[in-house]
Amino acid sequence: MPPSTSLAEAVARIAPDRAVAGEPRVAAKVTVEIATGARLAEIQSDWRDLVARADVANVFMHPLLVALSACYPNTRYVTLLGWRERAGRPQLVGFWTFKVGRAPRSIIPVSVLTAPAFALAFLASPVIDRDVLEAMLEQIAGDPTLPKFIALDGMRADGATMQALSRVLAARDSKPCTLRRWSRPMLASKLDGKSYLEQALSAASRKKLRQHRRRLADKGTLEVKTIAEPDMVALAVEDFLTLEAAGWKGRGRTALLCNPPDATFTREMMAALAPQGDAWIHALTLDGRPVSMQIVLRAGAAAFTWKTAYDETLRDFSPGVLLWEDYTVAFLARPGIDYVDSCAFDEASFMSAWSEREAMTELWLDARRGGSAAFAHLSRLQDIYLRLRAQAKAAYLAHLRRRA
Repeated sequence: MPPSTSLAEAVARIAPDRAVAGEPRVAAKVTVEIATGARLAEIQSDWRDLVARADVANVFMHPLLVALSACYPNTRYVTLLGWRERAGRPQLVGFWTFKVGRAPRSIIPVSVLTAPAFALAFLASPVIDRDVLEAMLEQIAGDPTLPKFIALDGMRADGATMQALSRVLAARDSKPCTLRRWSRPMLASKLDGKSYLEQALSAASRKKLRQHRRRLADKGTLEVKTIAEPDMVALAVEDFLTLEAAGWKGRGRTALLCNPPDATFTREMMAALAPQGDAWIHALTLDGRPVSMQIVLRAGAAAFTWKTAYDETLRDFSPGVLLWEDYTVAFLARPGIDYVDSCAFDEASFMSAWSEREAMTELWLDARRGGSAAFAHLSRLQDIYLRLRAQAKAAYLAHLRRRA
């Protein structure tokens, strides 16, 4: 669908009109516009077509998720759409959403464009096809209403998208600041489930998990379910929220139910994506009661294990790991899924049993050509701050270990 200025107030739920600045800017035959909620509601088919072609199918850039920014009032979001004419009609070739505000884990009082835009999102990479990043950066650089610094907290470090960004920044003589690198587990294998688990887990671990499964089954009827029908997903989401809040996240006040906007976002996200087949829940139940649950999101050929919860009163039976076995087998048998992003912060959880790894990076960049002295100074301060913070955390953990 070609760019349009029409508005439909019923679905105009994201960036306020003030985020739209002037006429679209054109560079290298790519047109970039800043979209409102109504605009995003119009481009669902364009989005799906783009995801099928993109190097990174980032579900956290899904237009329906971006539209849920209304769950977080008093926050400004900006979405860039890149278009290129193909066969006589505009084709969507780029999608990138940002939050306007302070960068994550920063004490520097400077407004930046941050991706991912939501605290409950775990991938910053834009969804692009072909060379559209130059035009997107040019749009940001030339728009007087937008910050020029961009903070990407969780960009895929390998692949065509990162290569394109590096190439464009080099051509613009704008050197980024890499703040950290890490890797997180992913599932990307041609093996069947049985063969994969035999390779990923030791014989002793598999035997122990079989024992846990038998002992748990002795307590009642143990079933594995995949919940995908929208009405059932809505009910399962409530079970998930309750299960998560009953555990350590609830005690630590980090469970989704502890923050009403997060709970609302979760409910509406699942309600929006499930009817399209882009969200479902894996559950392990005992006499019909969930003892472990995993929320899954999907964009094209990529799936994302977004959130997990389990009954901590049954921790001795490892219900979370038992369900991990089940959905690992299910993913490998499911047509159309090329890889699964764990969305894990690190490799400390049971998700690290997946053999494959996804290289990640956090970086800041300046959208302007040639960069700026201010960016060089502030990004250096942020780098120093994060290093000192990591050292302080390491020292604190070492102190706790000595006391134990």
